[in-house]
Amino acid sequence: MNTSRPVWEPSKERVERANLSRFIRFVQQNHAEVTDYPGLYDFSVREPEDFWRAVWEFCGIRASGEFEPVLVDGDKMPGARWFPGVRLNFAQNLLRHKDDRVALITRNEWGDKREFTYTQLHEEVGKLGAALREAGVKAGDRVAGFMPNIPETVIAMLAAASLGAIWSSCSPDFGINGVVDRFGQIAPKVLFTADAYPYGGKTFDCLGKIRDVLAKIPSIEKLVVVPYSGAALKLDGIAGAVAWPDFVGAEPCELEFTPTAFDHPLYVMYSSGTTGVPKCIVHGAGGTLIQHLKELVLHTDLKREDRIFYYTTCGWMMWNWLVSSLAVGATLVLYDGSPSHPDAEALWDLIDEVGISVFGTSAKWIAASEKAGVKPRESHKLTTLKTILSTGSPLADESFDYVYRDVKERVLLASISGGTDIISCFALGSPLLPVWRGELQCRGLGLKVEILDDDGKPLRGEKGELACTAPFPCMPVGFWNDADGSKYKNAYFSKVENVWCHGDHALLTEHDGIVIYGRSDAVLNPGGVRIGTAEIYRQVEQLPEVLESIAVGQEWHNDVRVVLFVRLREGFTLDDALSEKIKKHIRANTTPRHVPAKILQVADIPRTISGKITEIAVREAIHGRPVKNTDALANPQALQLFEALRPQLAN
Repeated sequence: MNTSRPVWEPSKERVERANLSRFIRFVQQNHAEVTDYPGLYDFSVREPEDFWRAVWEFCGIRASGEFEPVLVDGDKMPGARWFPGVRLNFAQNLLRHKDDRVALITRNEWGDKREFTYTQLHEEVGKLGAALREAGVKAGDRVAGFMPNIPETVIAMLAAASLGAIWSSCSPDFGINGVVDRFGQIAPKVLFTADAYPYGGKTFDCLGKIRDVLAKIPSIEKLVVVPYSGAALKLDGIAGAVAWPDFVGAEPCELEFTPTAFDHPLYVMYSSGTTGVPKCIVHGAGGTLIQHLKELVLHTDLKREDRIFYYTTCGWMMWNWLVSSLAVGATLVLYDGSPSHPDAEALWDLIDEVGISVFGTSAKWIAASEKAGVKPRESHKLTTLKTILSTGSPLADESFDYVYRDVKERVLLASISGGTDIISCFALGSPLLPVWRGELQCRGLGLKVEILDDDGKPLRGEKGELACTAPFPCMPVGFWNDADGSKYKNAYFSKVENVWCHGDHALLTEHDGIVIYGRSDAVLNPGGVRIGTAEIYRQVEQLPEVLESIAVGQEWHNDVRVVLFVRLREGFTLDDALSEKIKKHIRANTTPRHVPAKILQVADIPRTISGKITEIAVREAIHGRPVKNTDALANPQALQLFEALRPQLAN
């Protein structure tokens, strides 16, 4: 990590125009004497009630009821309650704007181009909300989406939320069991789907899967099908099925909002499910709203004139996060399809085509863009681009170099990290702070994030467990079907009493930034030395021959040895010379402990539906142990490659 100088610093003009600068002045006038980000962060965790009250006021959250107290039982994790006297509606806050500004721009692989203004979005949500009410949907009912990333998905979520119903979605590339494992637990009353979707130049049917899903989830009374592909809909024999246009109708309907409690369930999200049936994580309306507004308005510096994009499916929390941008009045850009179709420049092209100013993607995609030799600085204008967001896995040091060398020099590159568990971030960006190579700029305001050692004591400059040691509003309401809260408590609070332990292996830097080294449960432990897998990936994937890699610990003679699997560029084969090159590069840039005992070549690496490689599944496969839930994987067949390598791992 280079600590000599930052790779980016905000201009004086950017600092002056930042929402965060206005917020600091707002806090000064109304709450406390703060002058900069470190002082604001300190205030936010020292005086959480004043801080979250300030966010509420500054972001103009619409609600009724009693605004005091802000926090009850603030010494309990879990158990703390925020704004218990407040009533609000999530959809009403996202639809606070009603004008001719563009709310949604959508593109897909088929070449479809659509736009919705805020007025049109209001009209569509009003019609669908009335149709859902007519279908018997009420507050607390579940409405699910097996949907691609298209405007109808946004409209369906907003319509459900306007009634106080609970929205849950997964992407249409899930297998039948993956859908049933998720939606089967929450028993939705209405299910939305598209007839088909595009990916990688191909069209994939949805209705075949849906027939099996309906047979296994008897709670579904109505199936609403979006005629997305343009082909004639064939709904014969599908019980309760109706085409979207027929369900919604043509008559305009006044949009009505059902007020709910601050902690009323809004979303059900799902854990990856790679170690068993996915956990159903319930997020509340108020906590999600105030946290997303804090992150979008203050950390991301989102304004009405911005066009914000995140490459995501509807099964990843970044979709929920992106949609909350509507509350700012910004324009959301939705894309459905492969990020590399028809070529590796597809998303860079999209930035110039529609004028994206905040561009979100995954660390893997940025690395893949560099591997493909794409240099947008030379091939694209990128005039509107002011911020790049990266998440999904740690962003390698070299990807920072790539962005500032080959993409754009004057751009804020914010690596962000959090998760489905909190539907937001623990560490992310700031328009007021410099960017240091390899680091997430700062801890999120209002979240008392600390790095703890094995005894639960705070660390700085040393690796440990990322934790949050005080309550925060976007903590889950709980888990579905967890009446006594035991599953929820065991998931986050079993390591250290009254502390949220997130499961990331991380470090707090001298700049107050964060470095993530990988998941704690995937940490390698050869000879008792803890090694984050990301430390190895950062080195291996610098080599031009390597496309991607995955490292796991193999149980070996009463110890653990590091085994590295590599997927190579076409035309390369792993021979002794390349193996030695990889080992030398790792040794030269890390420590001898990081050097794998064995390196093997594979044609594919298993990943979750949201695109994250899964070390735990590979670890189980090489030990001959069953992988509990292969339906959570996008490519479960890849595990067979690792099972087949077991003889080579016997010596």
